[in-house]
Formats: sequence, structure tokens, C-alpha cells
Amino acid sequence: MIIGILNSGGDCPGINAVIEGYVSAAYRRGWRVIGFHDGFEGLLPVAGGRRYEILTPNKTHKIRAYGGTILGTTNTGNFKVHVNKVGRASIDREIMSKAKKTITALGLQALAVIGGGGSAKTAQLLSAEGLPVISIPKTINNDLCAASDYTFGFQSAVSVVSESIDRIRTTANAHQRMMVVEVMGDHSGWIALHGGISSAADVVLIPEIEYKLENVVECIKMRKAAGQREIIVVVAEGARLNGELITVRNRENGEERLGGIGNRLSRILEEMTGIETRYCVLGHTQRGGTPCPFDRVLGIRFGVEAVNRIAEKDFGKSLVLRGHKVDTVTIDEAVAHPRFVEPTSHIVNTARDLGIIFGDRSVAELQSEHKKACAAKSCKKKKTTK
Repeated sequence: MIIGILNSGGDCPGINAVIEGYVSAAYRRGWRVIGFHDGFEGLLPVAGGRRYEILTPNKTHKIRAYGGTILGTTNTGNFKVHVNKVGRASIDREIMSKAKKTITALGLQALAVIGGGGSAKTAQLLSAEGLPVISIPKTINNDLCAASDYTFGFQSAVSVVSESIDRIRTTANAHQRMMVVEVMGDHSGWIALHGGISSAADVVLIPEIEYKLENVVECIKMRKAAGQREIIVVVAEGARLNGELITVRNRENGEERLGGIGNRLSRILEEMTGIETRYCVLGHTQRGGTPCPFDRVLGIRFGVEAVNRIAEKDFGKSLVLRGHKVDTVTIDEAVAHPRFVEPTSHIVNTARDLGIIFGDRSVAELQSEHKKACAAKSCKKKKTTK
């Protein structure tokens, strides 16, 4: 068999691990692997050359430890998904025709697509055209497919956030400052939540939990009054500020993307609390660098499992991680049901028990809840004693 692989959209730690696992498992079966450069663009012919290469175990051995991707990637280009007035998605027919011709000419019997939500939608459309496609979820945001517990890249991003805040805390403590740390996540709060818990943040603001600035300010003032020198606020880029999404405009193409809430929020909090405040945007440091061990292992597992699914001709599927098991759902299901933080989930309640402020409750409400919880525990203890 001849099979292909490409990665599209933003890069993240762990992509090379997927490629290594995929190539290794394929060659053990005696198959050949073609790697396409720069995402789906590699499927299109170019004058005077080609945008793909034969991948062998010699080329991919030990690349699991490297960040980025050896194949290159793009989140722009000819494969932009268009949605019409009735919600039907499509890709330009001429572009689709050229891609199918490349796949046919190379004799590909399967194509693995590593990517986030946008790439999965493109893979979905390729699958709908009858092409043998397997989707491998990739995003540091951990928001692709509700059926998957984790996507690779997420744990590495959280590690960067946690270590960065550990460093920020020391300088904040020295100057008795408040530090507002803006993290990625798109419209989900997974990175902010896990990063905030692991680094003992005081406040975590995420898109899934609506907050009030007066509640945040009240809690911050209470902590300062209790003698705390530094205040750490972690805010997800997709969290709203007074109901508004904060975006920045790309000077080159005019497109807007999430970002800038850290700057705006720090100025507002400084004015409302009187505490000297600085902000830090961690940005693409969360995407870069070497993957953590968890993401290396998960990436390799996804690569190997993709080959297993191809051997079974189980196409039109997306890999997912459920507990400790790598499983599949249809690409349609993966695209239709993104994964967001549930406000009443165990991990959010754990954060609340640690004293992390989400800004959705006032100090009085938090104190009331604490008294009720203590009373309930005391009552339960008395019943057990009797």
C-alpha cells in the first residue's frame, strides 16, 4: 500500500511524534508513506516541482522529541471551507478536483490528516467525496471533539503556562504587583483552567463562565487586605470583557483574531483596585518548543492507530482518547461536537475548593456557600458518629 499524511492549521507539540508513529507502523507492514508539505496545499500541483516527499523510518526516527512539524503547515490557502446561507460547507470544486487527481496519480490508498477543527472540516469534505481519510485531532486548545479526553499539544501548552506563571509570580511578589496573564484557547478555557490550577492562580477567567468585574475586584481586594503580596490573574483569550470579545486585526490581510484582553483587563483592574498591575501575553510560546512526554506518547499512539484503522479500511473516522484507550468517532461527530469546559464539572469545583475565583460569585455568595458546605460536612460527620 501507498498511504499519505499531512498536517494542517496551527502547529503544536506532538505532530512529529504522530508522523514518526505513522511511518514506523506503515513500514512494518511493508507500506510506503508520502508526506505532503504545507498542509492541504501539498495536494496541489506546482510548476517545476512537487510538494511532497517519501517518508522513511530513517527520516523520522526520534523526531518525536522535536516541536513544530517536519512537513510544514499552513492555516490559510486554497482549501478554505465556504459555508452557504443554509449552512452547507464546501471547497472550491476546481481545487477539490486537483487534489483528487494528485491522490489518484500517486496511487494513494489512504490519507491521514493531522489538524484542528478547520482541518477536520476539510477532511470531512474529502471523505464525503469518497476519499479514504482518517482524521487525527491536534490542538493545544483541547476543544476538538467532545468524545476525546485530551488532544496532543494541550499538556505541553499547560506546562509552558504553569512554568511561566511560576516565574511571573516571583517578580510580582517582589513588587507587590498584580499580574494578568493572557493565554490561548480560542473559545475554550481548558488551558487557562489547567494552567491556573497548576500554578496556584488567584483568578481564572474563561469563556464558559460568565463573570462580573465587580466580583473579581472585590475578591482581589479581600486577598490584598489579608496580606497577600502578589495577585495572579489568568485570562483566556476568548473570555469576554463586559460581554465583548476582544480581538486584534491582522495588518496584512485585515482578518481579526482573538487577543488583547490581557492588556485591556490589566488597565481596568489597576484602576478599580489601586494595585500596580502588569500584563503578560504568553502567545506562541504555548505552541512552540519540545513536546512533553505525555504528548510524545499520545502522538505516537495516534500515528500507529491511524495505520491500524487504515489496515481495517475504517475510513471517515477521527481518533479520540477515551480514558487510556485510543478509539474513533466519525469525523462528522468530531466536528459537530466541540469540547468546552463544563461550569459544574469536577475540575471546576476542585478549583473553587482551592479558592480560585471565577468572578461569577461575590464574596458574600462565596462565604455563604462555604458555610453551607462546612455545615453539611459537620452534619454528615455527626450522623456517621451516631
